[in-house]
Amino acid sequence: MRAYFIPIVLAPLMLAACGDPAPTYIDQAWVRLSPNKDMPSSGYFVAHGGDADTALRGVLTDYALKVEMHESMSEGGKMTMKPIDNVPIPAKSKVAFAPGGKHLMLWGVNDTAIGRGKMTLTFLLANGDRLLVDAVIQKPGAADPATAAMAEDHSQH
Repeated sequence: MRAYFIPIVLAPLMLAACGDPAPTYIDQAWVRLSPNKDMPSSGYFVAHGGDADTALRGVLTDYALKVEMHESMSEGGKMTMKPIDNVPIPAKSKVAFAPGGKHLMLWGVNDTAIGRGKMTLTFLLANGDRLLVDAVIQKPGAADPATAAMAEDHSQH
């Protein structure tokens, strides 16, 4: 009788281990508007790798005329920027698009998004997933959300 008891007790635990794999997801998305409407705005976010490697292949939105992924780098002592078309997102890792590094360039952010204070971005992954994420829009000169959150946390001391 004991021989049957152990598998019955372990069955729910074994089935729980067979759950769906952890997905890749995006959070902390925000867009800093350019002070000059003729110049592109910039977008930032953090991609969190799931259980399997994938890559970010592009970003789309209905709230801007054009979106490109770019990377800032130092070449010959000068900061330069170049477009990138593929960003690996290794399993169980984070890839940050942040000021001074990888970022989005958004041309022609429309007034509807600006008025709402947010815009939806669609992230296209190599595994076929499309992730829809709302990005907070920061007006020119405003502190980025990470800096504002840190300042708020420290104000509690």
